[in-house]
Amino acid sequence: MEIELGKAINPLMIQALLQHLQSVKEAREKELELVDASFEVSRAEWNGEIEEVTIGATSADGGTRETTVTIGGEKAMPFYNFDNPMPHPPVISVDCFDMPIPLAKAVRVHYQDVMEDPGEWAKKNVREFGADMVTIHLISTDPMIKDTPAREAAKTVEEVLQAVKVPIVIGGSGNPDKDPEVLEAAAEAAAGERCLIASANLNMDYERIAKAAKANGHVILSWTQLDINAQKTLNRYLFKLGTPREDIVIDPTTAALGYGLDYAFTNIERMRLSALKGDTDLAFPISCGVTNAWGAREAWMKSSPIKEDSDWGPAAYRGPLFEIITGLTLAIAGGDMFMMMHPEAGAAVKTITQTLFGAIKDGGNINIEDWVTWKA
Repeated sequence: MEIELGKAINPLMIQALLQHLQSVKEAREKELELVDASFEVSRAEWNGEIEEVTIGATSADGGTRETTVTIGGEKAMPFYNFDNPMPHPPVISVDCFDMPIPLAKAVRVHYQDVMEDPGEWAKKNVREFGADMVTIHLISTDPMIKDTPAREAAKTVEEVLQAVKVPIVIGGSGNPDKDPEVLEAAAEAAAGERCLIASANLNMDYERIAKAAKANGHVILSWTQLDINAQKTLNRYLFKLGTPREDIVIDPTTAALGYGLDYAFTNIERMRLSALKGDTDLAFPISCGVTNAWGAREAWMKSSPIKEDSDWGPAAYRGPLFEIITGLTLAIAGGDMFMMMHPEAGAAVKTITQTLFGAIKDGGNINIEDWVTWKA
């Protein structure tokens, strides 16, 4: 309703205006009313089962690890304990590197005393931060960085194995030309320890890497880039090379919070649902590179570069929160293993997922076996 300024206003017009405003108010209030609803979950009938994979080997199995981790084995979606309980809780592997690298301040403060020594870095992850596993990234082998020889990188792997007694993940630099040689040497140096070799992918000589993993008794990480068909293809190639199913973990790539988390969630969830429906090409435990959350500028920048932008809040909290949200989101989608950077973020994801799993009780307030239908 329009009112032309400078002219007398008819009382009837005022009354009509007030009635109009009242009707708008009532309509808005009605829109905001919450509808009473109940949430019910029906039991799903699944035909498939996720492969069970153990990483690490104790002395009884020819290795030197004091602990091992087993992931996979699910017969239902994660944490649906009322449907079909998860046999194993998700695990956390905390990153370390074979050389000092630029890190966000929120991460660097935890590691600045050990960044020159990969063994001490790995040890701190386990002793102080409670990591289930350690991931050693052989970044220095990249020809564009230090071009560290493969045999020298293998010695770093040996140092980490001596420093900690948990299972380890061995990652290269990501260079498609250098990584096959590096991972082959690392697999030989760690023979019998049943490490997770990261990774075989379609962009490099996956055959050489997979054969090295098999020959030395390791698990292979089958890595693809947010493409279900590519994941199925790579897995089939590994089958043809004779890689046992119990030696495969898949990594469909983590697009983190701020980088397309919704797409990563959808991709991983679709893979897990397909596997539970009987697609054996996808029926493997899923590893998630949650460290990718630090690639989002909001995770590490002090403030927004846009002058008109709102306050982002303390950077010391934003980065860990980006990691936590990424990890928990992908845990619900079907992630079994999480490679993480910030120790407190890793601890938070571990505590929450183990609580949902049922390994951590909260005093009996929640029946964790039926958390979906729990009411306050």
